Amino acid sequence: MRDLTADLQLAQRLADAADAISKDRYQSLDLVIETKPDLTPVTDADKAVETKIRQILAVERPDDLIVGEEFGTPDLTGDKYYWVIDPIDGTKNFLRGIPTWATLIGLCNPDGEVVVGVVSSPALYRRWFASLGGGAFVSENGGAAKQIHVSQVRDLKDASLSYSDLVGWGSRKSAMLQLQEDIWRTRGLGDFWSHMLVAEGAVDIAVEPVLALWDMAALDIVVREAGGSFTNLDGNLGAHGGNGVSSNGLLHEAFLKALNS
Repeated sequence: MRDLTADLQLAQRLADAADAISKDRYQSLDLVIETKPDLTPVTDADKAVETKIRQILAVERPDDLIVGEEFGTPDLTGDKYYWVIDPIDGTKNFLRGIPTWATLIGLCNPDGEVVVGVVSSPALYRRWFASLGGGAFVSENGGAAKQIHVSQVRDLKDASLSYSDLVGWGSRKSAMLQLQEDIWRTRGLGDFWSHMLVAEGAVDIAVEPVLALWDMAALDIVVREAGGSFTNLDGNLGAHGGNGVSSNGLLHEAFLKALNS
C-alpha cells in the first residue's frame, strides 16, 4: 500500500526546494527567457525548478515516473505511480513581475487518479495541499495549516466565476459570454489561483478551455478534497481531459449545461 502521508510530506519538501529557486529568480534582472515551439515562454527558473524536483525524486522515489512540463512525459501505460510537475504555472505572470504564479506538484496512481497535490505560491505567501481522503488545507505565510471547504452557493445567478481570458473557447465562446451576463460576478483571475479560490469557497466556479495534465493534477485533488468537483468541459472526471472546470459541486451540472448549450 502507498503511504500517502509520506508522499504528501515529500511533496511539501519538493515545494520548499522549488520556492527557494523561484523566489530567487523572481523579478531578477538577468532572468533568461526563451520561446518554446508552441510559442509560449519558458524561463531559466522553470527549467531549474523542474530539474531540482527531478533530482530529489530520483533519490526519494526512484521507482516512480515523472511527467514535467519542461522535460517530457514517459510512457504511462504501466503500473507505476507518477509525479506531475508544473515548475512555474503562470510563467507569463512570473516574467512580468505579477505575483500570481505557483509550482504545482501532483502524484497520480497507476489508474491516473491524482492522490496527492501541492500548490505553492510563494509570491502570494500561500500554499495549498491535499491527499486522497485527508482533506484540503492552506497555509498562509508559513503559518499553521487550516482546512478549507468549497462554498454552498446553489444557483448560477448567485455564483462567482473566475477564468483567465476569452482566448481558446472556440464554439463555446458565445455561451461563455452569455454566462457572464447571467452569473452574479465574473473575474479574470486565471491559472491556479482561480481553482484554489474555489477550494477556499471564495469563488464558486473556475474554468479554463485549454490545459495540460501538469496544469491540473495538483488543482484537481485540492478542489475534490475541499468538497468540490473537477472535470473537463465535457464532464469527464479528473485532470486528463485537456481543459478544466472546478466548482463547489452544487453548480457543476448547471454550469456545464449552460456552457455546452
